[in-house]
Amino acid sequence: MKGKRWLLLLWVALLPLLGLRAEGEGSGSHGSTRQIAEQELREGWHGVPVHLELKRERQLAADGFRIRPAADGRSILLTSPTATGLLYGTYRLLALQAEQKTVDQELMESPAYTLRILNHWDNLDGTVERGYAGRSLWDWEHLTDTLRADDKQASITYKRYIAYARANAAVGINGTVLNNVNASPQILTADYLRRVKCLADLFRPYGLRVYLSVNFASPMALDGLPTADPLHPAVARWWKAKTDEIYRLIPDFGGFLVKANSEGQPGPCDYGRTHVDGANMLADVLAPHHGIVMWRAFVYSPTDADRAKQAYLEFEPLDGQFRPNVIVQVKNGPIDFQPREPYSPLFGAMPRTPLMVEFQITQEYLGQANHLVYLAPMWKEFFALVPPNLLKGVAGVANIGTDANWCGHPFAAANWYAFGRLAWDPSLSSATIADEWLRQNFSNDEAFVTPVRQLMLESREAAVDYMMPLGLHHLFAWGHHYGPEPWCDVAGARPDWLPSYYHRADTLGIGFDRSRTGSDAVEQYPDSLALRYNDPATCPEEYLLWFHHLPWSYRMKSGRTLWDELCRHYDQGVRQVRRFQQVWDEAEPYVDPERFADVQSRLRIQVRDAVWWKDACLLYFQRFSRRPIPYDIERPLHELHRLELINLNISNFECPNGALLDRYR
Repeated sequence: MKGKRWLLLLWVALLPLLGLRAEGEGSGSHGSTRQIAEQELREGWHGVPVHLELKRERQLAADGFRIRPAADGRSILLTSPTATGLLYGTYRLLALQAEQKTVDQELMESPAYTLRILNHWDNLDGTVERGYAGRSLWDWEHLTDTLRADDKQASITYKRYIAYARANAAVGINGTVLNNVNASPQILTADYLRRVKCLADLFRPYGLRVYLSVNFASPMALDGLPTADPLHPAVARWWKAKTDEIYRLIPDFGGFLVKANSEGQPGPCDYGRTHVDGANMLADVLAPHHGIVMWRAFVYSPTDADRAKQAYLEFEPLDGQFRPNVIVQVKNGPIDFQPREPYSPLFGAMPRTPLMVEFQITQEYLGQANHLVYLAPMWKEFFALVPPNLLKGVAGVANIGTDANWCGHPFAAANWYAFGRLAWDPSLSSATIADEWLRQNFSNDEAFVTPVRQLMLESREAAVDYMMPLGLHHLFAWGHHYGPEPWCDVAGARPDWLPSYYHRADTLGIGFDRSRTGSDAVEQYPDSLALRYNDPATCPEEYLLWFHHLPWSYRMKSGRTLWDELCRHYDQGVRQVRRFQQVWDEAEPYVDPERFADVQSRLRIQVRDAVWWKDACLLYFQRFSRRPIPYDIERPLHELHRLELINLNISNFECPNGALLDRYR
């Protein structure tokens, strides 16, 4: 693909002005943080002189910055308490320049959170779990102590690491977890830790600290201990020795991310202990080094309880028992990164425990690398209900791989960018962030920016409409989560692995009853929200079928029946994506041919997939509703029995061009 040039000629993921040079010289390939900032300005800034100054100011957080134009307009003063803040301010200046904005008044910014971290779900064999943009960035084979720009064998890899670090610094991301939460114990071997050190050394000047996901049973897997019981003295000694080893190599190592006792991963509960026991044991060995434990609250196991309630039931009673350097990391919603979820009720329920939210930047449930879905509006929904001051930090499951454009879909990079911007300042609007990204990556022409920005802002709601409107959730195909399969039934599967567990469609109606007369999940929310969600008349319609099982004849606010409203949402989603095609076609004069053709092709796939979702869900649910699809809605293009023949349950599933679906038309 011609686009392989993008890596060397254009930093398309975020800021074109931070162009990565094919020869490997310049722009942060070496030097201290301040030197990198000065070099970026020399090579990228075209305005009046900029003076950098380290200066403590009460109004600024450690990595905050102040940009002030001089009174005579002949220079700009950039100040910060830290060199990292100077670098962040430098990239902010360069971004403003790329957006053709003038620096004619004071700009002062401080990050809302001290922890702004990417979670890579990368495996040591180079694969990426839920990755849709090629293989892992981390080329473990060529990570050596001598990795440098003039190393011919690893020069491309080296440049990509530098570009990755610059891109993160450009939006204020200050941490990266290198490996999958389903962690291999091998990451903690001496050989791999030396390689981790190489990345830490490259990333450090950009303010980017390295963290590792760890397997709780590592003492058993690596050194043959008979147990991983966190209260066993030998286990604690093993983790202390391993932690000390890491900090001898990487003095600023950030700490551990842990997935324990979830989806088969080992953890303290295997030994009759609690999450507190496991997290605190690790926290104690990290504390002398100022490291942290990010302990994930994504837990679900065979139980009769509503899966949406499990994290709360397991963690809320533990509030106040964790060490100060333990942060409980909670997914934004109570299930699993669905296209729309209410926020997890754990936020606000653990006031004595530091919490951080976990978003998913990679589009596991949103069309993967084929669908254009801008995620800032989803994350803004979360921040609208969860006050930012309840959080210690923000984590995002990365969507970055070795693809030439970094993120698979050319517009998926906007979600990496949006994550960083909202982690820095959650008050920013979705429109502002989309506007910045388009201007920095495509064009400042209003004839392009205005319609494409609106396309981005509408894209997430369109995806919800053609996939799972009105609070429906988890109707995806088994395993890979690409495409609809509301009828999915796998022998031996747990009920909460199957779509029917969530939609509960029958001849009486549809939806999961989480009201007080159902699973009572509403009671996990604050009283005001619990009352609102409990009553179908006051429950927001976007969550209606999340909290209620309602008759097909239920009368909606529009005056239509639930069935008719469901049909219209699916139809509206299809119509919107078709309109996105038109908007993009009209943008052709403003976009380079390669990216234009790439997005155009993927939008065709997205339209086909939207029709597939609409037909599969409506024809399947019609079996239960026994009602006609409204006559002013586009007729189904498929037969249900043919859609049910599609075998999506294949390993390493990819759907790059919709060919799988075409076979059954």
